[in-house]
Amino acid sequence: TLAFGLFLSVFSVATLGLMVNWLSAGLLAFTIFFYAVVYTMWLKRLTPQNIVIGGAAGAFPPIIGWACVTNSISLESIALFAIIFLWTPAHFWALALLYKKDYAAAEYPMLPNTMGEQATRRQVRLYSALTVLCSLVLAYPLLEAGIIYVVAALALGFVLVRRASDLETHPTPKRYRSFFLFTIQYLGLLLVALMVDQLAFLPLLG
Repeated sequence: TLAFGLFLSVFSVATLGLMVNWLSAGLLAFTIFFYAVVYTMWLKRLTPQNIVIGGAAGAFPPIIGWACVTNSISLESIALFAIIFLWTPAHFWALALLYKKDYAAAEYPMLPNTMGEQATRRQVRLYSALTVLCSLVLAYPLLEAGIIYVVAALALGFVLVRRASDLETHPTPKRYRSFFLFTIQYLGLLLVALMVDQLAFLPLLG
C-alpha cells in the first residue's frame, strides 16, 4: 500500500509538472506531504486541533487548480482556500461527535473527547458562521461574484448556521449525521452557484 501510494504521488506530481506547470506540481507535492505526513502521521494523534490545521490540505485544490490554469496564485484562489479551510472543522467535528466512542477507543484526541461535546458544538457553530462570512468575500471586497452567488451564499449560509445552532439545543446522533451530510451539500451547492454566477456574467465581461 505504501509503495502504491508513493508511486501514485510521484507519478501525479511529475505528470502535472511536465504537462501543465511546475508551480501547480509543487503545490500538489506539498499538499500530499502535508496530508500524509503532517496531518495523518503527526497531528491526528497530537492535538484536538488536528482537523483545523490538517484541514489546510483539503483546502488546497482551488489554489492548485488556479495555478494549473494561470501559473500563478491569486486572491480569488486564496479566498476559495479559506472557505474550505473554515468549512472543514464544522464538517468533520459533526462526524467526531457522532463517533466519539470510536475515536476514544482508538486514542485519537478529537475535540469531543478532550473538550467535551458542548464545547465542540459551540465550535461547530462558530466555524459555520465564519464559513458564511468568508464565502461573501468573493463578492466584496474581491468583486468576483454577482447577485446569483450572493443570494445562494446567504441562503445556504442561513441554513448552515441554523442547523449548527440546532446541534446545541437538540443534540442527537441523528442531527449530527444530518448536519455532516448537509455540510457536503452546502459546499457543493455553493461552488455550483459560483460557477452559474460566473457563466451568467461571462457575456458582460467579454
